[in-house]
Amino acid sequence: MPHQTPQQVIEAQRQDWNRVASGWEKWDQFFDRQMAFLNYRLAGDARLRQGQRVLDLGSGTGYPALLAAQIVGSTGSVIGIDLAEQMLAAAERKATRLGLTNISFRAGDVGLLPFEDRSFDAVTSRFCLMFLPEIPKAVAEIARVLKPGGYLAAAVWSLPEKNPYLKIPMDVVKPFMDLPPPDPAAPGIFRLAKPGDLADMLRQAGLIEITDQEFPADVRFPTAQEYVASLMELAAPLQNLFAQLTAGQQQEARARILQATERFQRDGAVALPIAVRFVSAQAPA
Repeated sequence: MPHQTPQQVIEAQRQDWNRVASGWEKWDQFFDRQMAFLNYRLAGDARLRQGQRVLDLGSGTGYPALLAAQIVGSTGSVIGIDLAEQMLAAAERKATRLGLTNISFRAGDVGLLPFEDRSFDAVTSRFCLMFLPEIPKAVAEIARVLKPGGYLAAAVWSLPEKNPYLKIPMDVVKPFMDLPPPDPAAPGIFRLAKPGDLADMLRQAGLIEITDQEFPADVRFPTAQEYVASLMELAAPLQNLFAQLTAGQQQEARARILQATERFQRDGAVALPIAVRFVSAQAPA
């Protein structure tokens, strides 16, 4: 595969996430209930409170930006940025339904933030930074826009073997394709999975009081069939791989994913383990 420029990577991702935006909106309530702990943990790590100005990177359909807007209240404000305009349109609809008037969303590249130095009390990011083609550049931008003493709180996926929720479909698809070994430095789900990966970049950008903690949990589906259905509608990277399979191979892959979930049956549901790495840092006072 020819090498892609950062701009080409960003444009491909923009198209991918716009393509699955309707699926994310369809599954919104389910995942809001299943993974609300992520948003609250980020709000806590960022020390969010009333009256603050908050920037959320990779907001997608609105999380944790919407929670941040509820916390900072009418005397504060939140800006959410994402590449995918259609994802942000869903976030705006949710903000309207919630009656939030202190939040706005902008389409843009989080690696080049259009804001003045020291203009935000906190920056949050949920499952965004590992997809960026130039993570150190984005981290430097975060450090630049944080006010002295302000906090960054980020969530990225931990190691593949600790994330069956994500790893199962990838393992199933691999035998059908001649995939090269993943480039550890390339954008992807597990780009920042190792302890210290993101923390070291934050330290190099001059941030302090850095924490890096792995947090195990699970995502529970009523049935394995619903798990597979969500993958097909939400996972843009998996969609790209499935598109390269024949109809017969796709059917076989779905059957193998269903089979692989059997050992995770628990209390009448399918409980698929996940492990999230929460990394936080503070701008020097």
